[in-house]
Amino acid sequence: MTYVDGFVLAVPKDKIDAYKEVARTAGEVWKEHGALSYFECTGDDVPYGELTSFPRAVQAKEDETVIFSWITYESREQRDKINKLVMDDPRIAKQMDQMPFDSKRMIYGGFNVLLEM
Repeated sequence: MTYVDGFVLAVPKDKIDAYKEVARTAGEVWKEHGALSYFECTGDDVPYGELTSFPRAVQAKEDETVIFSWITYESREQRDKINKLVMDDPRIAKQMDQMPFDSKRMIYGGFNVLLEM
């Protein structure tokens, strides 16, 4: 069954174009190494909640937007294999120094699909 890596992060609004370029390269690399799909979404209806919310989760500032992204794989085993190849890819290594966001506030994790329709 499909396996998913999910990410939530905050990107300064004036750096969205730079982030999009980094994400485009990352998506190409993940797909070349076998990921089934790669998505990057900007927040549109993500209110700042009283207790919890996407903006709170990543400590988004007023001049930042929330990014929600995910990558799908055939399985956890495929994900582990693909991620190793991606992390060894020189295009990704080059980007690690160019991230237009605070990676310390990024939330990420791997998920087993509970229901796929």
